[in-house]
Amino acid sequence: MKLRKKWVTGIMLAFILSLVMAVAGCAQEEPKDTDKTTEPANKKVVLATTTSTDNTGLLDELEPIFKEKTGYEVSHVAVGTGEALRMGEKGDADVLLTHAPASEQPLVDNKDVINYQLVMHNDFIIVGPASDPAKVKGMESAADSLKKIMDSEATFVSRGDDSGTHKKEKAIWKDLDVEPKGDWYVEAGAGMGDTLRMASEKKAYTLTDRGTYLAQKDKLDLEVLVEGDKILLNIYHVMQVNPEKNDKINADGAKAFVEFLISPETQKIIEDFGKDKYGEPLFIPDAGKEMDEVGK
Repeated sequence: MKLRKKWVTGIMLAFILSLVMAVAGCAQEEPKDTDKTTEPANKKVVLATTTSTDNTGLLDELEPIFKEKTGYEVSHVAVGTGEALRMGEKGDADVLLTHAPASEQPLVDNKDVINYQLVMHNDFIIVGPASDPAKVKGMESAADSLKKIMDSEATFVSRGDDSGTHKKEKAIWKDLDVEPKGDWYVEAGAGMGDTLRMASEKKAYTLTDRGTYLAQKDKLDLEVLVEGDKILLNIYHVMQVNPEKNDKINADGAKAFVEFLISPETQKIIEDFGKDKYGEPLFIPDAGKEMDEVGK
C-alpha cells in the first residue's frame, strides 16, 4: 500500500513539474517576428508614377512585399512623370515615383512634396530598325544622332505625353536649338510600351528607357543603336506628397512606402530585378548616394 502511494505521489509530482515547465516555456517563447506592429487605419496608398516602373514589372514585384511587411496596399497610377507630378501638386496622390529631376525640383522647393529620396537609375537609349536608314548606329552623341535622324527625315516616334522620357527628348532637341516637326516626326501621345510598339510597326526610331525596352524586346523589331552618352542617364526619385495639400492624403502610408523603397532589402531586390530573365538588371539601386555619384 505504501509503495502504491509513493508511486501515485511520484506521478503527480512529475505531472505538476511538467506543467510548471510548460508554463515557463510559454512565458519565455519569443513573439512571432512580424513587420506589422499594428494594422494601419488607412490601408490604401495611391502611388502616381511613370509607365516604366509599371511596364517593366518592377511594381508587380515590390507591391506584394510592401503589403506583407506593412499592411498597406498600393494602388499605382502609371501616367508618366509629367502627369504624376501634377497629381502631386493637386494632392491627388499620396506618394510619387518619377524620373525627371529638373521637373521634380520645383515641387520640392514649393514643399508640394517632402521626404525626397533617390531610389535608382537606368539609362535612356535610342532604338530603331536594324536597317538604320539614318545611319546612327554606334554614335556617341545622342544629340548628333537625333539631328542626323531629323536631317535624313527617317521616321521618329516621340512619346509626346510630357512623361520623363518625353522631357528628356525635348531637352536634347533644345540643346540642338531646333524644334522637330514634319511628317517624319510622329507624336504617339502614349506610354513607353505603346510607343515602342508603334516605332516597331513603323520601322522608326524612338527614345526609350532601357528597362522598358528590355522588358518588351522580344515583341519588337527594334535594336539598340545609340547608348552611353551621359545625357541619357535616367534617375528615379520617390517622394511623399505634402499632407497639407489634401486632408485625405495617407501620410503614414506614403512615408512607409518611401522608407520601403530605400531600405537595404528593397534596394537588393531592385539590384537583382531582371537579371534572371534579361541577363542584366533593369535598374541600378542608388539609395543613400549623392546625385553626382549616380552612374559612376
